Amino acid sequence: MSSSSARVLDREEYVEQAYFFKSYSERLTDNLPAQEILTSISEELLATTNLPKAIEFLKGEILLKGKVSDGMQRLPHYFTPFQTYVMARAEEDKSRFDISIALHILQRLAEYMSENPTRPGLFIYQFECLARNRLGYDAGMLAIAEDPFFDEDWKNWLQRIRFQLGEHDFCDLIYYRSEQYVEERRHRTREPDYQPSYKIFFGRQEGRIAKANQGKDPLYMFSALQRQLNYPKVPRIKPKSNAPILHPAVEMRLQRLEQRLQLLESEAKDEFDLSQFYVQGNPSPKKLEND
Repeated sequence: MSSSSARVLDREEYVEQAYFFKSYSERLTDNLPAQEILTSISEELLATTNLPKAIEFLKGEILLKGKVSDGMQRLPHYFTPFQTYVMARAEEDKSRFDISIALHILQRLAEYMSENPTRPGLFIYQFECLARNRLGYDAGMLAIAEDPFFDEDWKNWLQRIRFQLGEHDFCDLIYYRSEQYVEERRHRTREPDYQPSYKIFFGRQEGRIAKANQGKDPLYMFSALQRQLNYPKVPRIKPKSNAPILHPAVEMRLQRLEQRLQLLESEAKDEFDLSQFYVQGNPSPKKLEND
């Protein structure tokens, strides 16, 4: 897949993409066939965008190969490598990565790109998606690096740090590329005109947050960036509800049936005991007879 064919889309394309991924996720829960879902969503989208055409192509690829990601991979000028990578991981055989989470990730990504995206914000979001869902750093970082939103300096840095993730603290990688580090270096060396020989990608606030989280789980840094700088939040798997599976009325009937079965079993074994049905405080029949 060539990154040269990818390009940043217009805002209305990302708005429609967000609606597409959201609707696709919702309708999958109704156990509808993928082709039927794509057909219905395609009719709802703005005809002035390219997404309806892309969906028509995806429908054809599903007929041939059975996977949405195969079609996305053949549309690199419309879907980014990261979008395709996320969907492909969800569609892998025996994958533990739920497709509903993948679609929520893609929905939030499209929503972010339709607002006021920044390169640091996009990178942190995509990297956190890899980290939280264990999607693989090597191939995942390559997919991130090919995103058309990043310029050449970013692409080169992203391709390089994928080899450093196991050796260096991720917070350090952010801190040393921040304005905060440059300011501290100038103060420490008393060189007010110091300029690093490499590109600075992150601002002062990102650098402060990264430094404060050195030696900690990077997830703490992601959370702080979301709180402090309104970075996009990565969708999380919702815990299973503790609500009863059965309706209370149905559950009550089953309990009564179970009690009746126990009584029948006791009677069959000649172990039936009427004393369990006496009202507390009332004398037993034998006691009444003796009296």
